Amino acid sequence: MKQKQRKYGIIFLSIILIIGIIVSINLYIKIFSSNVSLKNGKQETFLFIPSDAGYNDVIELLKGKEYIIDIHAFRWVAEKKNYDRYVQAGRYKIKDGMNNNELVNMLRSGEQEPIKLTINNIRTKEDLASKVSKQIEADSAKLVELLNDNDFLEQYDFNTKTVYAMVLPDTYEFWWNTTAKDFMTRMHKEHERFWDKEKRKKAGKLNLSPVEISTLASIVDEETIKDDEMPKISGVYINRLRKGMRLQADPTVKFAVGDFTIKRVLNKHLEIDSPYNTYKNSGLPPGPINFPSKKAIKSVLNYDKHDYLYFAAKPDFSGYHNFSKTHYQHILNARKYQKALNEERIWR
Repeated sequence: MKQKQRKYGIIFLSIILIIGIIVSINLYIKIFSSNVSLKNGKQETFLFIPSDAGYNDVIELLKGKEYIIDIHAFRWVAEKKNYDRYVQAGRYKIKDGMNNNELVNMLRSGEQEPIKLTINNIRTKEDLASKVSKQIEADSAKLVELLNDNDFLEQYDFNTKTVYAMVLPDTYEFWWNTTAKDFMTRMHKEHERFWDKEKRKKAGKLNLSPVEISTLASIVDEETIKDDEMPKISGVYINRLRKGMRLQADPTVKFAVGDFTIKRVLNKHLEIDSPYNTYKNSGLPPGPINFPSKKAIKSVLNYDKHDYLYFAAKPDFSGYHNFSKTHYQHILNARKYQKALNEERIWR
């Protein structure tokens, strides 16, 4: 009798052991076996979790991506680790072969990958908002709203006309889930970092504020595509300002008209009534006419010292300019360029 009981006991324990082993293997598979399989030989991809997403939204995102082999196993591990209570927005790098434990730990901890956001060649607020919203979560309409909100911009000592000077084109690292307000705050910090004591001292020597330097730089940016010519053009405008001459900068007229595609600034354009029309108004316009580049700002701060007061585009369409000290020579240079435009049948 005792031998039978012992035998049954051994069999029972063996069954329990086998069940335990099977359960352990299943648990191990759920937790530590690869559950990510990317298509087309990809080694990594990115999962974007919006700021308003909940746990079920993340599950649907993962289903839609179709790279989770067993979504039920992922859910089991996620819920055991309470991820359903700790969803964090962001841009997450998903690697081929990841297991559920790695994936859940990354998502739960908010260990996201930053975005390298590039801002360059931006003229309008709408252009800026569009480019930024394509790279981070910030809403483009909200960005435009903030760029046009004097009450909001007042905290940074900017307004709707000068805010162009606050956002400096460059490449920055951002979290993907950055809001429009956080984007603006970051841009202000970058502006303050850029305008260090040395640059502010140089601006002071020119009797210009950082915003005024940026305003002039925005004109220089529009005048030439040649970086090596920027300091020379900056020198022309500095000379004109010092002599009390009107800048007579064509790009400011194009800004006032609202059309930067104009190749020829005509008399009708020069008559537009706008504080940005530097043919009618003395000094600098109320603010930048684009988001000026750092290289243009530096070219103004480190302008070439010379006696030129005028410049006109070269007739070879090389992008460079002919410089002159007298109005008479300038007229001759301008006529050469106008003749070249006529020959190319460019009338506007």
